[in-house]
Amino acid sequence: MGERYLIDTCAVIKYLDEIFPLAALTFMDTIVDADCKVSFITKIELLVWNPPNPNDIKIRKAFITGAEIHFINDEIIEQATEIRKKTNIKLPDAIIAATSIVHNFILLSDNDIDFKKVESLGLKYLNPKLAFI
Repeated sequence: MGERYLIDTCAVIKYLDEIFPLAALTFMDTIVDADCKVSFITKIELLVWNPPNPNDIKIRKAFITGAEIHFINDEIIEQATEIRKKTNIKLPDAIIAATSIVHNFILLSDNDIDFKKVESLGLKYLNPKLAFI
């Protein structure tokens, strides 16, 4: 696998809950098994949730344990600032997009409304739900 991916929070949730179509789940299985990367923002967003079923948080914690977490640095801060100024997307999404751009990752998400706005700024974006239609 030559491409490297950063997985956004909504994609992690839909992957773990098996909401994506089968082809997208299979594709994400290969990414998660080979080289799972998420932003520290995704880690926070996954762990802050208080599910009605306690096993759900255990599944999320296990996912995070197996993932490579990417933290913020000055280059990501500068990129996130530019993204936020030019697109007005929420700061957590701007940080995730900036992390993907700075590390030359393809961002996996189905948040088309926000992340499509960042493609013109250099974001490589893939919606797993639509990639196999």
